Amino acid sequence: MLLFMLLLFHLNGFEVHSISSRAGRKGSEGLVYSPQKDGFTFRAPVIVTMSLQFVHNHHEGAYMQLMKGLKELDFRDFGVPSDLLLIGDHAFPLAMNSRGQVLMAASLHGKGRIVVLGHEGYLRAFPAIVENALTWLRGDQSNNQSVGIQKKAMALVKNLNKSHFQVKEVGAFSECPEVGVYVTDAYTVGADHKDLVAFLKAGGGVLIAGQAWSWTKSHPKKNTLLEFEGNKVSGVAGIYFSNHQGEKEVLPVYPHIPSSWMSVVIGKDFEDDLEFLLNGVSEFDFQGGALFSDILVHGPLAFPIGITEKGQTFLAGAYYGQGRVIVISHEGFIGGEKHGPFWNNVLHWLDEGRQGTIGVAHHPALKGLNKSGLKCEQTKFKKDLSVFVCTAYSDNQAEDIVDFVAEGGGLLIGGHAWYWAQTHGGKSPLKEFPGNKILNKMGLSLLGETIGGGLYKTPKPSQFIKDNYHFRHLLHCFAGHVAQGDELTQEQEKHLQKLGKDCATFLSMNAHECSQYAQVLSTLTDVVMRSGMPQVNEKCPVKSPKDHVLLSVGSQLFKVCPNPDALLPYLIKDNPLMAVVYNHKIKVTVHTEGWVEWISTGLYLSPGMKTYLSIPEEMVNNGWKIQIGCQTDTLKHDKLKRAPCVHERFPLDKDMMQVWNLWGGLIYLVTPKKTQVNGAEIVVQMAVPAPYYKYGVTTAAEWDLLRTAPSPWAELEFDNIILTVPSDVVRDLERPDELAAHWNTIMKAIADLAAKPHKFKHKERIVTDVQISHGWMHAGYPIMMHKPTAAELVSIDFAMKRGLWGPIHELGHNQQRSCWEFPSHTTECTCNLWSVYVHEEVFGIKREKAHAAMRLEGREKRIQEYVKGGKDLSKWSVFLALETYMQLQEKFGWDAFKKVFTAYHEMSDFPKGNKPKMNLYAETFSKTVGRNLAPFFKSWGWPIETATEEKLSNLPPWSDHPMVQYD
Repeated sequence: MLLFMLLLFHLNGFEVHSISSRAGRKGSEGLVYSPQKDGFTFRAPVIVTMSLQFVHNHHEGAYMQLMKGLKELDFRDFGVPSDLLLIGDHAFPLAMNSRGQVLMAASLHGKGRIVVLGHEGYLRAFPAIVENALTWLRGDQSNNQSVGIQKKAMALVKNLNKSHFQVKEVGAFSECPEVGVYVTDAYTVGADHKDLVAFLKAGGGVLIAGQAWSWTKSHPKKNTLLEFEGNKVSGVAGIYFSNHQGEKEVLPVYPHIPSSWMSVVIGKDFEDDLEFLLNGVSEFDFQGGALFSDILVHGPLAFPIGITEKGQTFLAGAYYGQGRVIVISHEGFIGGEKHGPFWNNVLHWLDEGRQGTIGVAHHPALKGLNKSGLKCEQTKFKKDLSVFVCTAYSDNQAEDIVDFVAEGGGLLIGGHAWYWAQTHGGKSPLKEFPGNKILNKMGLSLLGETIGGGLYKTPKPSQFIKDNYHFRHLLHCFAGHVAQGDELTQEQEKHLQKLGKDCATFLSMNAHECSQYAQVLSTLTDVVMRSGMPQVNEKCPVKSPKDHVLLSVGSQLFKVCPNPDALLPYLIKDNPLMAVVYNHKIKVTVHTEGWVEWISTGLYLSPGMKTYLSIPEEMVNNGWKIQIGCQTDTLKHDKLKRAPCVHERFPLDKDMMQVWNLWGGLIYLVTPKKTQVNGAEIVVQMAVPAPYYKYGVTTAAEWDLLRTAPSPWAELEFDNIILTVPSDVVRDLERPDELAAHWNTIMKAIADLAAKPHKFKHKERIVTDVQISHGWMHAGYPIMMHKPTAAELVSIDFAMKRGLWGPIHELGHNQQRSCWEFPSHTTECTCNLWSVYVHEEVFGIKREKAHAAMRLEGREKRIQEYVKGGKDLSKWSVFLALETYMQLQEKFGWDAFKKVFTAYHEMSDFPKGNKPKMNLYAETFSKTVGRNLAPFFKSWGWPIETATEEKLSNLPPWSDHPMVQYD
């Protein structure tokens, strides 16, 4: 066999070909595959090397402006700073020490800008930063050169080039509200803080410097985040002076916004908050049928309140700016009488002692919340409220509500996202669910995953961090485990699998403009680059919690990393080069009426490989998708032989699409449910050819070449079924036309028994995989099977001698209809009608040889045990239930079943529930064969009603049925 090589990386245009590689990796020649023209030709690849850079979009430009001309910052000779805590979308660090502590930061609020220095001495120590800051803070106010500097700050500001600014020394901000920039220390903001916030929001610039750790020591019972003077201004923009001392070092000025895994921390222990909120509350009794959404608690100042043993959160809180928020993931419990003391605590925590008005937009909660002792009124959102109570199902005034909380308001919000996720297929609840447009900024997100109601103990405030799952805390510990070998506790290891899932969910936000997102992204990239992603496969399964995290994180990182090609060598170690085809044209003709189809292209992408597709206008923004990968099962196993999800889908929303998949995969077009396209042409820039045979189209000569194509996955498309198997099993397949005839016969037999036309509305698919979501095989579109089955699917000899019970069983599942199914009794039973039929009618294998359970002695034994057990219908399932149908078949033949199914095709308005459906089936079968079968079904324990017996009383009875002997 020829050795094929693939040129993996492309830059611009349709004829560019190159290799994405690690720095220092040597290139090799590539083979281009062109079966329509000259076969295989050599092209010399271009070697591309890249470094991993994390760009924070518009914040990066601001950072460069603020640090202009600086190479290093020496913090050693000045006072001990506060470690600055950053939250929200806009706050970003300027200086970060080796422990990940932030000593200088900047942010935006409204139209304005703010720079925060972790010690007032930095106003004197770093004149270049002060001058850069004043320039940046002025923003678009080019006509306003005036700078107001508070007297105490003026004493520190030295060497300022006053020719650039009109400097005015003032005692307080109230003396100079017309300035463009205001400079102050963090201790004398005083009563001006509200005016200063309004100034900032309207477009002003603020430079504020100080530290809060000494203030905290002298005010031990005060809340530093909310009550320290400087935080009343800077906190609104997402920068807090914390009570933690920052370490002093000589720091280089990095070319990009600094980041460190050590900066991903929780900003507070929340012990005092939980003590207040849970006072008099020992448990949350949410027993019943309600379904909550899981809440991802991802912000530095966000914390769980109600949490399950598995680490799922249904109730959480957060600080945001100068305000607070509480979210419960089911609005129906807000204000509930059973939890009256808790809701009383919540409102007082959110109100912060203001004794203000509680505005309630969620009317059912009003009565319960009125018992809090605070003034509650039903109202829409308005800015003069102290606390606003609403549901998460609307994003009307989202920006106003976010600002309301940032500037000191309280928010109580409830709702679940799981139903929205189920009814908005293809959309991301994390990014598009209305409530998350408010909550994401606050470090909280409602997810599509559900939590059942239950009785949940409240966490102990004093041991909250130690005993409970917190995304940020565990991520920090895990990063330390990877970077420094820090030990994880048994409790932490228990939650690692959830951490991996939550990390992948968090990364899917794609919020690159947010510094907090960028810090987590940088941390996870560092973790993966240090450890490498486990090279999961059948021989090296992933079992450890650590590897589960790395696998989940690595998969998602490749989707969101700013430079995925540079990350690829850390994710996929063995990525051989394979031959490619260029500018491959695909003609699309399809007509769907209420179903989705995958259209095979015969092309494959290697792991991490990218390609462009030119899409005709009629298919753009009309529900079409591109899918990379055929294995669509999502795995949730403790032992993984492949990544949990190995396929990607891209909506066709542009006429030129770029697509890729970390895991590689066959390329498909996925149709809308209703569409008609005739002869549309798609051009694929570059891809690996796959062994792809289409009955009636692919010639014998073409197949001789195609079966050696380099893709590891092959497809065989026949009249009514498509088989996706490892390419190895088709390399020696010389007569695919004979295999096509074999499967065409099988599928006609399946259609015959189902009383359907031989031409299926859409072709069935069988896909083999190294591991599937459940069972040895399972039905669906596609039907999923394990890889060892693949060789059996493409062997006529195997099928004719030994049969294909399992594959036909799954094809039978896809023929089942709820109107004549009686779950759970017949779920795994009636599909076997097709197994028996195909084996006998197509393969010539009698039922007793087709499956061991169909041997006569076993059949009789099952009936006898069923009768001895009192004909308990709850035990009537699988092969016992199949015996009922076999007795009917052995008396009335297969034609009776075909006629029964035909009768059902002509019916509508079917009853619901097993009892009426079973009576309808007994009636339909009886009328079809012209015999009264009511006694037969009653002998089996079916709940035959008197009305049914009366309807059938005029038909001759089946008096010698096989169950008479047991009556």
